[in-house]
Amino acid sequence: MQDEVIDIRLLEAFAAVMSAGSITGAARLLGRSQPVVTRQIQDLETDVGYLLFSRNGPRISPTAKGILFHAEVERLLLGLKHIRDRAAAIGADALPPLSLAAIPALAGGIVPVALATVDQTLLPQQVHVQSLSAENVVQSVLSQSVDFGLASLPVQHPGLDVQWVCEVPCVACLAADHPLARRKVIRLKDLDGRRLLTMANPYRLRRRVDEAIARASAAPTEVIDTNSSLTAIAMAKQSLGIAIVEPVLTSSLAMEGVVTRPLDVAIPFLFAAVSPTGRELTPTVAAVSDALRAAVALMPGAKLHGGEAALSDPAGEHEAFEREGS
Repeated sequence: MQDEVIDIRLLEAFAAVMSAGSITGAARLLGRSQPVVTRQIQDLETDVGYLLFSRNGPRISPTAKGILFHAEVERLLLGLKHIRDRAAAIGADALPPLSLAAIPALAGGIVPVALATVDQTLLPQQVHVQSLSAENVVQSVLSQSVDFGLASLPVQHPGLDVQWVCEVPCVACLAADHPLARRKVIRLKDLDGRRLLTMANPYRLRRRVDEAIARASAAPTEVIDTNSSLTAIAMAKQSLGIAIVEPVLTSSLAMEGVVTRPLDVAIPFLFAAVSPTGRELTPTVAAVSDALRAAVALMPGAKLHGGEAALSDPAGEHEAFEREGS
């Protein structure tokens, strides 16, 4: 790879090809000629030292390295856009743009509620809200490409300041006409012989769900996992099974055709509000943090903890929270 800084136009061409799926489509998006985009992709491949796309006649597809590189390019181009927005705000003596990142459930269920309650004089003209995986929320905060993040635990990292932690019990979601929908509480043993709909990430909520099911000696016959609680709820609506999810979306959005029931066993969903270490919260970010904290406190069974709670041993975090609340 060359030592010189990569030309931003080459990165824009690469990102456009990844988005459009073809050189022709990318050229149309960028307002450049097809030969120019082709040459820019070739120049970028020479610059980085490996192929970004596989060619099969007129068709192209990203290589494994190209897919990994694209994630970095997306992050860089988004950061450059934020720099432009901040530069414009500085020139206009306006509030700097606000950038937030949150896992999908919180981005769709809590962030809108919180932003609606923030003093509008504190909100800038530009607000960026990204829906990301917990790992990418953490990385975005660490790189300071966002001002504030909401991610499920664990979030132990020396580059993060944890502002607060929220603990809320998971719920069961079922189709309104499901045989168990008439029950007030769903027992984990009710999963015997049924299909479980749950989260896929084995290092976060899924681990606690699996452990609770094992302790209850429950035996689901089938499992469908997903990286989105909204997807799990939608599958429950279609009678594909019983979903065990965090209650963020069910408590903030109307879910027609789905009933939500508490579980007979507490399965905690734990998430934290994080910011870059050593970076003082601006009045806008502090107001947003307070609004988010107030919004999550409205969820049934929610318990708020100080930032130090995120430092609990991940293997024993539930027990640590229980001791704190006792």
